[in-house]
Amino acid sequence: MRHHLIIASAAVIALLASPAVAKESTVNGAAGGAVTGAIVGGPVGAAVGGVVGAIAGTAIDPPPREVVTYVQEQPIPATPVVVEQEIVVGKPVPETIVLTTVPEAPQYAYAVVNEQRVIVDPKTRIAVQVVE
Repeated sequence: MRHHLIIASAAVIALLASPAVAKESTVNGAAGGAVTGAIVGGPVGAAVGGVVGAIAGTAIDPPPREVVTYVQEQPIPATPVVVEQEIVVGKPVPETIVLTTVPEAPQYAYAVVNEQRVIVDPKTRIAVQVVE
């Protein structure tokens, strides 16, 4: 049992030790997830919760207002892109969807899918916001 505590503690410390290289939301997500996990499942729950919180914190972080405005101002393509699956924040968009990089913020891309403008992390293809 003691070795589980040491491993879990090391995992939590590793997650929280690098805030300089992580986005603030990732650190906040990891910390929040670790706290919630610790309450529910003790030290092992803290480690698992920290990892889940870090992933969720990164995926859900909304883009800056300038990016949203830019995407809203872009023309709708003449040929609509329609996919069967629902586009959901935090989930990757299908590989078949062509993404367009936001010039002033290349860490974001967008597409118009199922008549919705979707802002995406181009590295992971995860939807970060559906623009209404």
